[in-house]
Amino acid sequence: MNPMPASYLWFIPLLPFSGFLINGTLGRRLPRAVVGTVALLFTALPAALVAWLWMTMCAAGAPTSIESVFRPYGHEWIAITGFHADFAFTVDHLTLIMLGVVTGVGFLIHIYSVGYMAHEEGYWRFFAYLNLFMFFMSVLVLAANFLLLFVGWEGVGLCSYLLIGFYFKKTSAANAGKKAFVVNRIGDFGFLLAMFLLVAHFGSLSFTQVFSTIAQNPQWQQQGAHFLPTICLLLLLGAAGKSAQIPLYIWLPDAMEGPTPVSALIHAATMVTAGVYMVARCHVLFDSSPLALTVVACIGAATAIFAASIGMVQHDIKRVLAYSTISQLGYMFLACGVGAYAAGIFHLLTHSFFKALLFLAAGSVIHALSGEQDMRKMGGLRTRTPITFWTMSAGVFAIAGIPPFSGFFSKDEILYRTFTSPNPLHIVLWLAGLLTAGMTSFYMFRLWFKTFFGEPRADPHANAHHSIHESSWIMLLPLVVLALLSVAGGWIGIPAALGGNNGIERFLGPIFANGATGEAVALTTGHGLELALAVVSVLVALAGFYIAYVFYYEKPGTATTLAERNRRTYDLVKNKYWVDEFYNAFLITPLLMFTRGILELVFERGVVDGSGKAAGATTRGMAWLTRKQISGNIRSYAGWLAIGAAAVIAVMLFGNSLWGHL
Repeated sequence: MNPMPASYLWFIPLLPFSGFLINGTLGRRLPRAVVGTVALLFTALPAALVAWLWMTMCAAGAPTSIESVFRPYGHEWIAITGFHADFAFTVDHLTLIMLGVVTGVGFLIHIYSVGYMAHEEGYWRFFAYLNLFMFFMSVLVLAANFLLLFVGWEGVGLCSYLLIGFYFKKTSAANAGKKAFVVNRIGDFGFLLAMFLLVAHFGSLSFTQVFSTIAQNPQWQQQGAHFLPTICLLLLLGAAGKSAQIPLYIWLPDAMEGPTPVSALIHAATMVTAGVYMVARCHVLFDSSPLALTVVACIGAATAIFAASIGMVQHDIKRVLAYSTISQLGYMFLACGVGAYAAGIFHLLTHSFFKALLFLAAGSVIHALSGEQDMRKMGGLRTRTPITFWTMSAGVFAIAGIPPFSGFFSKDEILYRTFTSPNPLHIVLWLAGLLTAGMTSFYMFRLWFKTFFGEPRADPHANAHHSIHESSWIMLLPLVVLALLSVAGGWIGIPAALGGNNGIERFLGPIFANGATGEAVALTTGHGLELALAVVSVLVALAGFYIAYVFYYEKPGTATTLAERNRRTYDLVKNKYWVDEFYNAFLITPLLMFTRGILELVFERGVVDGSGKAAGATTRGMAWLTRKQISGNIRSYAGWLAIGAAAVIAVMLFGNSLWGHL
């Protein structure tokens, strides 16, 4: 089988961009069926191209990477003294996984959206934004240099703002969109500074040139000790903003104000994983800075356990999943921080399956209950929405880490690599990951029991004119496909200790061959330890299931009683540790006071407006004088002439003597 010609890479992002142009310009006038068809067609074709790319690059003798450079009129994209950048795309095995997630899961979510958004206002606008997001996300993962990656990075941030605030007439949705945009700009500022330092020290933003300079010169670790950690930490700041890590995670829970398909596509499966992808792509940089790797691991572990604790007490079904997303992203950062990049990408892959499934299934539940999202008003849906129940169950068991579901294999791999990592904090990090696994199992089975089991708690008056029913086939089909992937998607990474060949690590081996010290150490410890750690993680997951079973099925009032006995702790966690309030009090309010009190009153009104008013007053004064001089009165002209003559004579008589005294 012949490899895909490099020029075909450009069709992967350009096709969804074409869909955006068609629906964005003509969609208002087109029937909804045509709008949906355009959106689906221009996402199905890139998915087919990516599938072809998978087959060609995985064939025997195929190249491990393909690069395509676009040079209009034979010129480079950017060329200035001492620096140039190409508009170039490249594909390797890491890119293949990301493209599979973006186009494959993205296409399934587009199918679901056709049914979910069928009666929403702005149908054409929604699909135009979705296609635009697919374009920018494809550019991000295909980019061959930091600069083009940053173009896609900013583009998905823009699409996130547009889609979160899709219901722009709703104040909370508009504010959530602005919050996501502003918080992401903080991280993007760190990314920009990192690029400036890369240009200053490497003279290039090309991945190949920067990484090869470090990899081919072992001395770089010592020579660059004073700036490499800084570059890595600034890149981490950008990744923390995009992937919702401490301290920039606060935008993601509020992003649930957008339509449910948006939550599934952008804030679970694709956009939020961009930070993980960027850290993995820059593994050569991070491997050269043990300090930066330790910070990555600590932030990941802290975020995982912090967000999981908040998810345990939330009542909004989408917010539970939102905090779950933040926690699972922390797992991925933990893996990257201990050098287990392949394990982190493996969990990124399985997470895209089960988290997209969970969000879409939650949307099916919300659809069945006429928009209700409070789990306290659900219950008994197991028999009313059976397909949604069984498919969502696959996602719940996968994220909880129950074998043989996909999440077990990727999560177990991360815990094993963390435990065997040479990082001096590896035991603490492993315990944090293990505790998070138990908490994840608890809050996901809590969601499962409260939504589908027990007596129906829905308000009968709210559903008086809308009976609870299963979703349409166009919404259920993506759920079935994602459920199958949530069950079997992790089997490609079954480790040798469990009878597999660890295919995902072999597949990504050429990418992370120069780093991943944690993986190298882990491979020398034997299978016994790995099996023992797997047993421990399964027991912890089962403990989480059992506690949720007792609290929310066997003895439903237990959780309420426990919360009443520990009211202060419960309120602290329920109110998300008052982090938003802290930011408002100590960051946002002082900043607003400074901008409104100093910048607005002093500079804008005083300097800017004042200088304009002064210029206007001066002009009016000069006009008044001119008007007085040119009055049309002969006697007035004679008077001004006499005054002018007297002034000239005075200067001639007394000017020299006055100048001499001066």
